[in-house]
Amino acid sequence: MLSDNFCGPDPVRYQTPRRTTQLLNFDADRFLRIQNGALALSRPLQQVVETLRAEGAENLFFLGAGGAGKLMEPAAQLIARRCDFPVYLENAAELVAVGSANLGSRSIVVIPSLSGTTREAVAVLDYAQQRGARVISLTAHQDSPVATQADYTFTAFAEDDTSSESFYLQSLVIALTLLNGLGRYEELEATLAELTRLPGLLVEIKKAFEPRAAAIAQTIQHDDYHILTAAGPAWTEAWYYGTCILEEMQWIRTRPVHASDFFHGTLELVEAGVSVLVFKGDDASRPLVERVERWLPSVTDRMTVIDTAEFALPGVSPQVRALIPHVLIATVLERVSAHLEVLRDHPLTTRRYYRRLDY
Repeated sequence: MLSDNFCGPDPVRYQTPRRTTQLLNFDADRFLRIQNGALALSRPLQQVVETLRAEGAENLFFLGAGGAGKLMEPAAQLIARRCDFPVYLENAAELVAVGSANLGSRSIVVIPSLSGTTREAVAVLDYAQQRGARVISLTAHQDSPVATQADYTFTAFAEDDTSSESFYLQSLVIALTLLNGLGRYEELEATLAELTRLPGLLVEIKKAFEPRAAAIAQTIQHDDYHILTAAGPAWTEAWYYGTCILEEMQWIRTRPVHASDFFHGTLELVEAGVSVLVFKGDDASRPLVERVERWLPSVTDRMTVIDTAEFALPGVSPQVRALIPHVLIATVLERVSAHLEVLRDHPLTTRRYYRRLDY
């Protein structure tokens, strides 16, 4: 019989990170505990997804709020593009407001919430269960409302600076498990074996990228506006970094735009001196981003390109690399953020309104 509560290693409470000789404000041991903790949930996640599908699940909903909900997008798209099993990526608050004829007793619902207390996540969980859906929660705190109410709770401690990779990896496992069960991804076991190497490799990527991260932060520290663009899984990280990091945590205005939409409006906003951050994944969407990259130097000298093809990933196959560009970009952008908050004297934890007011 399946247990309904799954936890990674014991939660490690955040301590003020130390300055090391290699990385600014980064604790490698803490990072490894968090990402290995997320991957430690792979087997129980597989078991739950396989059981629910065997019991007759007919569709899957990813229902989150804000950034946590957006981080489910690569997994939802992976399923939708590789099989005909219905998958829905919905905004939690809007689904509660307008409903969905597809949500019911044959639905699997995945609700990510870092704190497990987000108002919209709690509301959509209650809404889904009232309609008979089986709810899987992904949280960082097992005693939170979302965790305690869900049918299946997966707890992997993380905080803002590590949650992107954690949520990306957990949702990827869900997607690949579903595809494997439907006969659309036969390499599941080999892929999971490769992913176990990833946390250590991400630390090495951070180390190698550190000088560039410092240079990027130095270059953009005074900018009050950025356009961010990407495609494929990397697009999610472009949106997330612009909205949840630069806007929420640094109060910098941004315009995230998908590379395939760049020439349908946003190009008119580019001129000399406008900063454009370009994220290229090592996947099939790459040509869409390269088109934007080729054009930008003709109108601005402020283009910053981060390309996952440049990152060393020994032991990781090209097939798996194509599944994780968003993970790789998230991990190096964390290094940019670490330098940016120091240069701008604006801690990433500073807020004016978010969870400070009743809204």
